Amino acid sequence: MSKAGKNGIGKNVFHLFYSTALSRGINTVVLIVLVNYLNAENYGMFSVALAFAMVMGYFTDAGLSNTVLREGSKQNADVAAIVVSYIKLRAILLAATFLASYAIIHFSYDQPQLKGIMLSLVIPMVAGLALQSIGVTYFQLKEKMEYLGYIRICSSMVLVIFIPIGMLLSLHVLMIAFLFGLSYLIAGFYGLYLVGRQVKLDLRTPFKKSLLKNIWSFVLSGLLIMLLPQLGPLVLEKTITMTEVGIFAVAYRIPSALYQIPGVIAGAFYPVLFRYFHHGDQQEHLRLNILQAKMMGVIGMLMTIPVFFLSNEMVALLFGAKWAAAAEPLKIAGLILFFQSISIAFADGLTTKNLQTRRTAVQFAIVVAALFLYYLLSGEFAVMGAVYAAVLIEIISVLGFLAMNPDRWAIAKKAAIYIGFFAVCFYGIDFLLPGNPYLASFICFVLICLLCVLDRELRELILSLRKRRDVF
Repeated sequence: MSKAGKNGIGKNVFHLFYSTALSRGINTVVLIVLVNYLNAENYGMFSVALAFAMVMGYFTDAGLSNTVLREGSKQNADVAAIVVSYIKLRAILLAATFLASYAIIHFSYDQPQLKGIMLSLVIPMVAGLALQSIGVTYFQLKEKMEYLGYIRICSSMVLVIFIPIGMLLSLHVLMIAFLFGLSYLIAGFYGLYLVGRQVKLDLRTPFKKSLLKNIWSFVLSGLLIMLLPQLGPLVLEKTITMTEVGIFAVAYRIPSALYQIPGVIAGAFYPVLFRYFHHGDQQEHLRLNILQAKMMGVIGMLMTIPVFFLSNEMVALLFGAKWAAAAEPLKIAGLILFFQSISIAFADGLTTKNLQTRRTAVQFAIVVAALFLYYLLSGEFAVMGAVYAAVLIEIISVLGFLAMNPDRWAIAKKAAIYIGFFAVCFYGIDFLLPGNPYLASFICFVLICLLCVLDRELRELILSLRKRRDVF
């Protein structure tokens, strides 16, 4: 297949990495600033509202982005017609989501202030997520990941302007929540503008019914993907105090921001994996999926280093002494970064081989397990129980997706090496150097770099990123 008009994997990973790192970094800084602006109770309510908005934002997509990628990656696909059909469906789903959100907030929550914060955040943010997703899906399909970066950076830059202004004006938490959501909405309109510059959109174009083929497996799978990272605040609101929810949210905030990076980088592999499968190249699909897992595992380990070894220093520096209770939960939560990174790659291996039903079955089991783990462990051990539940959930994800893959043994041989290296590198060094976090971090970093040098395929991919070209 010709790659005219498309970027290679290496270049796409480069664009996704810098844009995601920048946008997530800005978002994390803003949320850290908010931690210091709001008290623990208000931050707990804001975290619950943010988790709810992310879940409801998914319902404006309902798995359609995956079917757009599936249909658009086929030969001779009418991309313009597919995108127009996608926009029409998103508009319908957005209206339905607004109605459902209002009903759930009105009938499920008792605190007036929590209701107000949720409505102030949900309305602009859900609309913004819907619009952003149109642009993200289109440019992912066209394999032009730099445009995804433009959309995300736009959202972050607006956020970094709005929130400090709101704080300088000493605005109420309800207005802060509204400004937070408004930044997503502005970026959504910008993303739609970028799409309009790339492809002519005629709303009179007949609807593409092929988008709805096998949609339900994508609907359920996508919902489970979105729901899982948001379950913590939503369940903990029922089991522990709102102040403790705030502590958990602070501890979980940095890992949850960072693990978006390997997830977005997976988007550079996703359409190419689909392409290999559609062309019957099973061996190349397997090779690329293993390489994806390796690269994302290394990125996960690198991100885990400062969170795991320097959690006390990070909490003291970023949040202050009043949040010292979040240091130990943050250290344990850092482990999520590695397991989440490789589980995404394993899950993509299923989806891109038309094994979406298996992926959905695993995700359903994971969400059920998460509900029990969060409820039982937080009820017994409060914040630490909730953090251990989050790590156990990711470990279950890795094992579940791997077990469902027909090539499980070929993948498991490579995965075992990386998981074993991760365990020895982090817990071994932490055991040997308990009072030297900076030295431990340095040694761990050196060992991970050595792993990259010794792995030939990974070394070649990293060199391709430096040259910003595709070696495949």
